[in-house]
Amino acid sequence: MSAAVRPFRIDIQQAAVDDLRQRLRQARWPHAVAEDWSRGQPVAFVRELADQWLNDYDWRRHEAELNRHPQFTTEIDGQTVHFLHVRSPEPDALPLLLTHGWPSTVAEFLDVIGPLSDPRSHGLDPATVFHLVIPSLPGFAFSTPLSGPGWDAARMAAAWDALMKRLGYQRYGAQGGDVGALVTRELGILNPPGLVGVHLQQVFAFPNGTPGEMDKLSAFERDGLASLESFQKHNGYVEIQSKRPATLAFSLVDSPTGLLAWNAELFFGFEGEAARTMDRERFLTHLSIYWFTATGGQAAESYLENARTGAGYRELPNKAPTALASFPNDFRSVRTFVERSHPHIVQWTEMPSGGHFAATDAPDLLVEDVRRFFGRVG
Repeated sequence: MSAAVRPFRIDIQQAAVDDLRQRLRQARWPHAVAEDWSRGQPVAFVRELADQWLNDYDWRRHEAELNRHPQFTTEIDGQTVHFLHVRSPEPDALPLLLTHGWPSTVAEFLDVIGPLSDPRSHGLDPATVFHLVIPSLPGFAFSTPLSGPGWDAARMAAAWDALMKRLGYQRYGAQGGDVGALVTRELGILNPPGLVGVHLQQVFAFPNGTPGEMDKLSAFERDGLASLESFQKHNGYVEIQSKRPATLAFSLVDSPTGLLAWNAELFFGFEGEAARTMDRERFLTHLSIYWFTATGGQAAESYLENARTGAGYRELPNKAPTALASFPNDFRSVRTFVERSHPHIVQWTEMPSGGHFAATDAPDLLVEDVRRFFGRVG
């Protein structure tokens, strides 16, 4: 590895942990106009999560879990980039980039690291195996401070290719969901030498009025249009983060309950769909990382940058071999729309379960799909 790659270890000072707890104890709560999900996150639900964060959640245990994996930082295009680098014990492993989304962190992938990098120890065929590079997006968590404006998904994709080359990987694959899917899609558009394929959890493509385009939809995709309508109705976070992230940032870095309520919006669902099923400990780990690094506002900046350039959404040809894994409790990509800009779809999977954060709520399904795709193209 280059001398520019430096070892990193998460080490949050106890004073910061104590400060968080004190702020949670002194939280001021809004008056509940209606105790349901129709106006946003219910006060009772947010108070329940805050109580768990204060009284039951053990940050040190989760910090130690993250630190079991080798971590590093480097500078690319003027930006500090933090990443996990988990090398497989299998010598012929394919390097694989895993890119998280918002409001998650590299902790999103904790349940898939073992099966992907060491399948033999997990009862899986070691013929398909990966060296894993799991970066924190610029402006997120430990990839901070954000070096300046302009960090849209396309620029992040170019940085990821530079990262892989710096690590000595001339041939690699990439996978991502949410913002990670935007970056991975842009990596396919860039199609740098050595990229063997991209595995996406979403492609945000929509009807364009072509005659007959709706006739090709599967039953799974038709059902998904209802979830799209719900998303468009409720996605206030996209509107605000795409337009005024700097104003929002004041509350996200100064109020832990404000950060909690804002980040819960997508994680648990606009109508609380995942409130009883999603891993709350994992959510609180993401949340703690955002809090301790004061990056809630910087993370929101990526929405503004992509809105200005269209990065991650623009219908430029993705020239790389592509897989799409569509989960039912998520935005469901529609193949006939996706094919307009993805001429090399090798694998398309309509999953039986799982949602937006599949690496957390459907890790076995995601691992199987990733292994199947890269077993074909890698």
